[in-house]
Amino acid sequence: MAKRALVSVSDKTGLIDFMKKLVDAGIEIISTGGTKKAIEAAGLPVMSISEVTEFPEILDGRVKTLHPAVHGGLLAVRGKQSHMEAIKELGIQPIDFVVVNLYPFKETISKPDVAYDDAVENIDIGGPSMLRSAAKNHRSVTVVCDPADYDLVAESLDDNADVPFELKQKLAAKVFRHTAAYDALIADYFTKQVGEEFPEKLTLTYEKKQALRYGENPHQMAAFYSEPIEDVSTIAAAKQLHGKELSYNNIRDADAALGIVKEFKQPAAVAVKHMNPCGIGIGETVNEAYDKAYETDPISIFGGIVALNCEVDAALAEELHKIFLEIVIAPSYSDEALAILEKKKNIRLLQVAMSDEPQDFAQYTSVRGGMLVQDLDTKGYADIEENLKVVTDRKPTEAEMESLKFAWTIVKHVKSNAIALVNDGRMVGMGGGQTNRVGAAKIALEEAGEKTKGAVLSSDAFFPMNDTVEAAAKAGITAIIQPGGSIKDQDSIDMANKYNIAMVFTGMRHFKH
Repeated sequence: MAKRALVSVSDKTGLIDFMKKLVDAGIEIISTGGTKKAIEAAGLPVMSISEVTEFPEILDGRVKTLHPAVHGGLLAVRGKQSHMEAIKELGIQPIDFVVVNLYPFKETISKPDVAYDDAVENIDIGGPSMLRSAAKNHRSVTVVCDPADYDLVAESLDDNADVPFELKQKLAAKVFRHTAAYDALIADYFTKQVGEEFPEKLTLTYEKKQALRYGENPHQMAAFYSEPIEDVSTIAAAKQLHGKELSYNNIRDADAALGIVKEFKQPAAVAVKHMNPCGIGIGETVNEAYDKAYETDPISIFGGIVALNCEVDAALAEELHKIFLEIVIAPSYSDEALAILEKKKNIRLLQVAMSDEPQDFAQYTSVRGGMLVQDLDTKGYADIEENLKVVTDRKPTEAEMESLKFAWTIVKHVKSNAIALVNDGRMVGMGGGQTNRVGAAKIALEEAGEKTKGAVLSSDAFFPMNDTVEAAAKAGITAIIQPGGSIKDQDSIDMANKYNIAMVFTGMRHFKH
C-alpha cells in the first residue's frame, strides 16, 4: 500500500518542488482547496480530501478535515494491532505525512484597522488539529509545518519513503512550538479585545531573530527574540546598514538609547553607556544637539551608543567618526554620511523609525520562578504639567522651567536612585544606581563641576532629607524638580528657600530598578 501525504498550506513557498519529490518517492498526495488547485496546476497527481472522507467540505470550508477518516489515519499507532485492525475494519488508510501551515492569523491582525470578523475567520481549526494529531503520533507520521524543512525531509527519505525517527521527533517538537505560538497570538488578540489587562494565565510568544555569540558575559549563552508583530520603531525592527552583528549588551544599550531619544520632539542626541545616559543634548539642529551630548562627558561616550532623532548628514558623520562608537542609531543617513561612517569596519549603523512609544506596551521582567509584568513608563512632562506645584517662595523663571522640563524627561531613564543635572539644553551631570539620594546627587554634582552654576536638578523620587537640596545649593543649582511626598518635604522646602532655589513638585515618581 502506497504511503500518503495530507497537504494543506496557506504559504505555498517551495510547495511544488517538495510535492514532486514526494510523488517521485511513490507517495500519494491528498489535498484541499487552493492547495489542491496549485498541485493540479503543476501537473502532479492529487486526491481530494472528500475522496478520503466521502463527505463534502461544508460551511464555506470550515469543516473538511475534521473527520475520523483523517484523524484515524493520523493517530493510529502502527505497531499496535488493535489500532490497525480498527482502521482496517472502518476502511481508513493510514496517513504517513502531514504538510500543513496555518491560516495567516498574524498577518491578518497586523493590518491597520483589521475588522474583528476578518480576524475571527482567520483562526485555523482543522490545520492545528491535523498538526497536533500527526505530531502526537510522530513515531509513525512525519509532520512538516515550515517550508524551510521541505528540503531536509526530501533529502532524508529512504527507500521505504520514510525518514529517521530523530528527524520526526524534531519536526514534532517544532509543530508543538508552532501551534503554541499560534494559539498565544489568538489568546492575546481576544484578551485585548475584551480589555483584560492582567489575565489569569499569561502566554507569550516570540520569534527568534538571531543567535548571539554570548550573553552579558562570555560564559553566558544567549539569543535575541522579537515580538511576532513588530513595532517599526523598536530595536527589534531596526535595519542594520553596516557593521558587526549586535551583541547582547549592544541590544540592551541600544534599546535604552532609543527609548530616551524618542522622548523628544525637537532635535536630540543621546549617548548611552551600560544602560545609563552619559550625554543628552537638544538644540535647533541635531548637530547642535550632538555637540551638547558629547560635551556632557567626553570620556564616557567613548565606546558608547549614540541615538539621534533626525537624519545624520555629512557634517555630523564627520563628528561621529572622530571617536570610537559601538553603535549609531538614527531614522536615516545621507549617502555622504554613510560613506564617512562606513570607513570604520565594525561600527554598527542602525536605521529605526522614530514614532512614539505605544501606550499599551507591557514590560516583562523575569525573576527566579516567575515573571513581573507592568505597563511601560510612558508618562512624561506633558502628563504632570497641569499638576505642577511650586512649593518655594521663588518661582522658576521661564528658562528654568524649560530646563526643568528637560531634566524631568531625562531622569526617568536613569537607574534609581537617580539625579540629573541640566544646563543650557544639555545634561551636565548624572548620578544613578546609588543606594541613597544624596550620594547620587554628589556624584552628579562632582561630574558636572563648574557646569553646576545656574543648572537645574531633577530627582526621580522624593528627598527623604534636606541634605540633597543643601548640596545642590552649595554647588550653584538654581531650581529643582522632584515628586514630593516625603514626611520631611517641609525641611527640603525650607532649605530651598534659604538658598533662594525654586522647587517644583510633580506628584509623580520615576523609579527605574
